[in-house]
Amino acid sequence: MLSADVKTQIRTIYKEIAAALPNFRSRREQNYIVAEISKTLAGEYDKHRRIIVVEAGTGIGKSLAYILGSIPLALASKKKVCIATATVALQEQLLNKDLPFFSKQSGLNFTFGLVKGRQRYVCLSKLEMLIGGDDGTQMAMWQTKPDHSQVELLQGLLKDFHEGRWNGERDTLSQQLPDHLWHQIACDKHSCHRQLASHRHCPFHKAREDVDSWDVLIANHSLLFADLELGGGVILPDPEELYYVIDEAHHLPMVARDFSSAQATLRGAIDWLEKVGKTSAKLQNQLKSNHIIAPAQAMLDHINDLTSLLTSVAQYCDGQTAKFDNPERRIRFEHGKLPAALTMLAENLATASSSALKQFNKMLALLNEAIKDGELPKHQSEQLLSETGFMLQRLENLQKLWKMMAKEDSAKGAPMARWVEHLVGKQSDYLFSVSPIEVGYMLETLLWEKAAGVVLCSATLRALNNFNHFTHQVGLSINDGSRYLAMDSPFDFQQNATLYLPKMRTEPTDDRYTDELAEQILTLIDGETATLVLFASYWQMEKVADQLRSKIKSPLLIQGEASRQQLLQDHKQRCDNGEVSIIFGTGSFSEGLDLPGDYLTNLIITKLPFAVPTSPVEQAHAEYIKAKGGNPFLQLTIPDASRKLIQSCGRLLRKEEDYGRITILDRRLVTKRYGKSLLDALPPFRQVIE
Repeated sequence: MLSADVKTQIRTIYKEIAAALPNFRSRREQNYIVAEISKTLAGEYDKHRRIIVVEAGTGIGKSLAYILGSIPLALASKKKVCIATATVALQEQLLNKDLPFFSKQSGLNFTFGLVKGRQRYVCLSKLEMLIGGDDGTQMAMWQTKPDHSQVELLQGLLKDFHEGRWNGERDTLSQQLPDHLWHQIACDKHSCHRQLASHRHCPFHKAREDVDSWDVLIANHSLLFADLELGGGVILPDPEELYYVIDEAHHLPMVARDFSSAQATLRGAIDWLEKVGKTSAKLQNQLKSNHIIAPAQAMLDHINDLTSLLTSVAQYCDGQTAKFDNPERRIRFEHGKLPAALTMLAENLATASSSALKQFNKMLALLNEAIKDGELPKHQSEQLLSETGFMLQRLENLQKLWKMMAKEDSAKGAPMARWVEHLVGKQSDYLFSVSPIEVGYMLETLLWEKAAGVVLCSATLRALNNFNHFTHQVGLSINDGSRYLAMDSPFDFQQNATLYLPKMRTEPTDDRYTDELAEQILTLIDGETATLVLFASYWQMEKVADQLRSKIKSPLLIQGEASRQQLLQDHKQRCDNGEVSIIFGTGSFSEGLDLPGDYLTNLIITKLPFAVPTSPVEQAHAEYIKAKGGNPFLQLTIPDASRKLIQSCGRLLRKEEDYGRITILDRRLVTKRYGKSLLDALPPFRQVIE
């Protein structure tokens, strides 16, 4: 139960924040969200299901609501809070603005910080080895021959670290390194062991010490899943001791699905398996222990088995030339079922890769023991750790792929999506991939039933005015004890924005539609200062841009021709100078783009955001729904388009005083039966439909 002390504390903090913020407006919606979050996490509604799903419209102030609803309760309950987001921008806002402000005004004594993956930190030992000393080890560590400037750059980094000008994080570098160079000095889980003397003071391990002391942790969705996949409590605190606040939660199903998928090539795998064999032989030669002999020999046997099996699969694929004769060069296995010829091979590959992984881990344990006992010189141990770590990752991935390929799908749930693509290059190869279609069961077992409490929030979680689509995606149910809350934006949509649907001669399926788009956009930007045009495809955006460039005086700011940050900077500069500015963007610009006030008054949406099921996972999902007697268009495409359309329209009004016009150039909103439900789900704009 929520104690009277915590309730009083929350009310007092809210008053302090209201007094500290100029022009602060106390919002009933925000107050209600705070109360519902704290009550849910405290178990007032359901002691065993402390989960709340919150859709908070723009302008409510959801960040403050979940911070205030979770942190006082967590501190009083001796729990911690993890705020997971999908975007870097929101993480930075929480870290640099929201939480420092809340800490100052609340008077609460709590610590917070951003949790990053290992790859964001330098490994000092690798850095020192790459720079090299007098022992001739430098060249052996470089993946490609370095030039003098690269070595100098790394020497400068090491000096900056030791003299306190750099903390070892990639994000704080004064000069960004190329990816290929950073990857050679980045921390990794296989070679950067804390128990090794040379790694004890690495920035990553220092950062992990800080994480253990924090009360509030900020992370991204991928790091959250990395921890959950390890069982929880490895990177982040134990789920049972943690209140999770998952912001931008509409991304959660896709991130979970991508995180659970696996892929690997056939002939590419054969090539690196040969190198694993050589490394196994090297370990056997360099380690003095007799215990290495048996796993090393077994490893070589497993590599021979894997090579033989992968060759058989490649030969099978070579015989399927006609089936790869499509634009994607892809075979998707219907209903996730492998052909009989592949089923036994997949099962044998799953067994062989598991056995190989087991033996390789035995050798690594012996290697770590030898290093710990000081039996190997530093440069030799570093090389072996780096080499074996890279191979272990490859082996783990190979085992994951074939285990998922061979696994029998449950009759109760959706099958796996399984497919193979023909790669044409120097050598013909095949990329096998497998992915879950639905992730609800996984989320239930990894998160919902383990966590101390969960808050899922976003400005857009509902589709067609209900939570059904989202709950199905994440494995929740309207009647399972979870709480659901939808709070509309306090903005005056009728007064501040017009939704305009002009007459059109064509619909998006017509070949002449692109030409008409260019005509309409030319008319719609006339007399407007700040315009954003959202396209459904890069192809169409570029076609329209080519037609308009010679007809308008202002330069077009087009996604892809400069970084997103640079485009927005140029746009704001033009607006500040009183000049006309027009941005052309695709789907990614329909979310997380903040152009308040006069930076955006004219929003044009060219087409309803229907996702074409081109990916094998989407095709498999549609196939599964059809097999169950459902309609994929109504059950998947329409709800997804509804949520995306709301997001797109949400670019216009970012603050209460914002104003402008939204134009949608897709007449299917009025000519198709589903159009009315999409229109009804939008905010109550003043509508003008020709």
